[in-house]
Amino acid sequence: MALAGELSSVYCDLHVHIGRTSEGQAVKISGSRDLTFAGIAKEAAERKGIGLIGIIDSHSPGVLRDIHAALDSGEMTIAEGGGIAYRGTTILLGTEIEIREPGRRECHVLAFMPDVGTMEDFSTWMSAHMRNVNLSSQRLYAPSRVLQDEITGRGGLLIPAHIFTPHKGLYGCAAERMAELFDLERIAAVELGLSADSEMAGYISELDRYSFLTNSDAHSLGKIGREYNVIEMREPSFEELKLALQRSEGRRVSANFGLNPRLGKYHRTYCGGCGSIIDEAYSTSERCPYCGSPKLVQGVLDRILQIADRSLPQVPDYRPPYQYQVPLEFIPGLGKRKLNLLLEAFGTEMNILHRAAEAELAAVAGAELAGLIVLARSGRLVLSSGGGGTYGKVLKAKDKS
Repeated sequence: MALAGELSSVYCDLHVHIGRTSEGQAVKISGSRDLTFAGIAKEAAERKGIGLIGIIDSHSPGVLRDIHAALDSGEMTIAEGGGIAYRGTTILLGTEIEIREPGRRECHVLAFMPDVGTMEDFSTWMSAHMRNVNLSSQRLYAPSRVLQDEITGRGGLLIPAHIFTPHKGLYGCAAERMAELFDLERIAAVELGLSADSEMAGYISELDRYSFLTNSDAHSLGKIGREYNVIEMREPSFEELKLALQRSEGRRVSANFGLNPRLGKYHRTYCGGCGSIIDEAYSTSERCPYCGSPKLVQGVLDRILQIADRSLPQVPDYRPPYQYQVPLEFIPGLGKRKLNLLLEAFGTEMNILHRAAEAELAAVAGAELAGLIVLARSGRLVLSSGGGGTYGKVLKAKDKS
C-alpha cells in the first residue's frame, strides 16, 4: 500500500459475475455456483492477487443481503473512498444491464455505484423497469439516456461493456457510433472485450477521449483475472477509480493486460454452415468462401473495419500499452497440480505472471512450463484465431531466432 499522498500500481478486474447467492438463489444462470460474493472476494484477494475487483450483479436483492451479512459479521468493512474492503482487496459494487432502443439490437452496459445505499436505491429504481431484478444482465425497459441520467445522477459510473462483441456489444451489433445511444460527456470509460485491443479500437475516433478497460467478464472463479488492468491510485476505491478514468491528479490506467484478440471467441467471422473461422486479411463476403453458406457471424475485427471512420488506427499519446497476456489456464500442460505448486511457491497468480523469475518458475514447475509462462508475458506464443463463440488456442512458441 502506498504511503499517504503516494500512488501505487493496483491490479484491477472490474467485471466478475455472481453465480449464486449464499442462500442458493441463481443470479447469473450461466455462472458457476461458487461465484458468490464472499467466494469472489476470497479468490481475488488470496489466489489472484487483485487489489480492486468489480462484482457485477451487486444490484440483486439476494446479493445485497449477502453484502450486509458480510459487513454485519465484520468479515468485510466499508472502504474509505467507496467500496467494500476485504483483506487488502476492495470490491466495487456494479451491475450489468441490457438495453434495447427501438429498431436496434440489444447491448450491455456496466454501472458502478459508490456505496451500498446508492446501489440499493438504484436497484429499487431498476425493479420498476425490469421483469426480474434478481437476475444478472436483464433487459431494462427504459430509454438509454434515461438510464444514463439515473446512473450519473447518483454519482455512478457508466461503462459500455465488451463494446465490439457481436453478442450484445454496443458497436458489435447495436450502433455504429456510441453517440447514437448516449451523451458522450457522461461515459466514464469503455470496456474493450476479449476480442479487441487498443489499436483495433483506434479506428473509431469518438473513442479517443476514453480510458480503456480490459476485464475478465468471468463466469467462474478460474476466469477472474484473465484480462485485467494496472491502475495508478492512492488506494483501491470507487473515488480513486473515478479519478483514474478521468486521468486526473496523476491517477490513470497505466497498462491493459488482455488476451491477444486472436484468442477471443469473436475475433474473426465464423461460418455457421461449415464451422470455418474466416481468418483472412478482411472478410468482406456475405457468404462463406469455403462452403458458400450465408450463415456468417461477423467477427470483431471485420465489424470494426466496416464501421471505421479512419483508414489507419490512431492511438492517443496518453493511452497505456496494451500488453498481450496469455492467462495461465491457456498455457498447454499447466494443469491444476502444477498451478497449485506455483501458487504455494509464489502466493498469487499476479506474482507468477509478473514477478517470478524464469529460474524460480523452473525450479517449481520445470523448464518447459517456465519457458512458456515467460513467453506468455511477452506475447511470443503462436495462436490460432477464435470465432463464432469458440476461443482461439495457443499452438507453440515462435522461433526465437
